[in-house]
Amino acid sequence: MAEQHQRHQQQQQMQVGHPTEAIKNLLPQRGPSKSQVLAVVTLFPVGGALLCLAGLTLAGTLIGFAVATPVFLLFSPVLVPAALTIALAVTGFLTSGAFGITALSSLSWIINYMRRIRGPAGEQMEHGKRRVQDTAGHMGQRVGQKIQETART
Repeated sequence: MAEQHQRHQQQQQMQVGHPTEAIKNLLPQRGPSKSQVLAVVTLFPVGGALLCLAGLTLAGTLIGFAVATPVFLLFSPVLVPAALTIALAVTGFLTSGAFGITALSSLSWIINYMRRIRGPAGEQMEHGKRRVQDTAGHMGQRVGQKIQETART
């Protein structure tokens, strides 16, 4: 609470004082480090060059758009259906590829899953299969005996 009151008094003193003092208080007490200066010195020209390239690209795009607009208007009855056809063909190929990749990854997952089962769990599975086969054989014999008993009577 006392700290907040002290901060409030300092803020009031800064407001009453000269405006440059308030700005000086916002700046760090020590200057920038060598790495910060080096970063600014190297990145400033790079940023300027990229900004110039962005401006040139924008100007070229606008000029190309101005030149191409009449051509697009003249050939739009042909270009629009062609663009739609190409877009649908590309969409079909991409969808086909996505389905193929999904199928291959699913098959790969199933194969890896089956390989993992062959370990200790695979032995349990084999034991379970043998028990089911033995039970099925036993039940088959009992059904055969019942059929023979009913056939005799």
